[in-house]
Amino acid sequence: MASPSDHKANIIDGKAIAQTIRNEIAAEVHQLSQKHGKVPGLAVVIVGNRKDSQSYVNMKRKACAEVGIKSFDIDLPEQVSEAELIAKVDELNANPDVHGILVQLPLPKHINEEKVLTEISIEKDVDGFHPLNIGKLAMKGRDPLFLPCTPKGCLELLSRSGITVKGKKAVVVGRSNIVGLPVSLLLLKADATVTIVHSHSQDPEKIIREADIIIAAAGQAMMVKGSWIKPGAAVIDVGTNAIDDPSKKSGYRLVGDVHFQEACKVAGWVTPVPGGVGPMTVAMLLKNTLDGAKRVIEH
Repeated sequence: MASPSDHKANIIDGKAIAQTIRNEIAAEVHQLSQKHGKVPGLAVVIVGNRKDSQSYVNMKRKACAEVGIKSFDIDLPEQVSEAELIAKVDELNANPDVHGILVQLPLPKHINEEKVLTEISIEKDVDGFHPLNIGKLAMKGRDPLFLPCTPKGCLELLSRSGITVKGKKAVVVGRSNIVGLPVSLLLLKADATVTIVHSHSQDPEKIIREADIIIAAAGQAMMVKGSWIKPGAAVIDVGTNAIDDPSKKSGYRLVGDVHFQEACKVAGWVTPVPGGVGPMTVAMLLKNTLDGAKRVIEH
């Protein structure tokens, strides 16, 4: 028998899986356009010029073009008033060619995020962050119109890798509104036994070590060590943290919330950073936009 040191986890190739999904979406968009003469439309709203937000937004806009979704680009200055932003959202709500509206978070401090998100029509809430969509996600037997993209991407990675969720112990590390909380609700809907570990949890290592499925979304570079992982567990790493690396031209490299090299020696499956969850988030956004458009165009 091979010694444990020879163990190598299955690397889940998020980039390849996302590309497969994008191809599926492109085919459906083409069909819609042939049959109904209409294509899905996604409005991407960005306020200010945060570097990371701009790069996310550019990725989303590029992905739209690749699958044939029409992208409506709304770039607003950092100083825009809350009222102006809300007026813009209302205008997009009323535009029949726009099937999805995404407001890139975080918003500048002077704008009330909840107020803006609540303003988005629930039928166009492709990010799945409208309080009504999150509320439905939290309740048994209710179905939100849209699931948040990153959590939906995490579950899609598990299912397309043949990993069963039902009856399994899942531990979610982090409780943000964007990932931790909604992914725990999704896992619960999929019949997992769910535990959430956060900054006030005692002995997180002990809790994480019991998990069959780990979703790491704490925003702490390489926090989850190999010794914290149960042999054979599935590890989905949502973190993207820049750490100094003088050997790189940019001066930094991206790492996840999981110590990847260590995890590979113990886990059954692990997602890399980059190239794991990131591409899936964008693919799910495109899928949500397509679904929103199909609801309108096919009925």
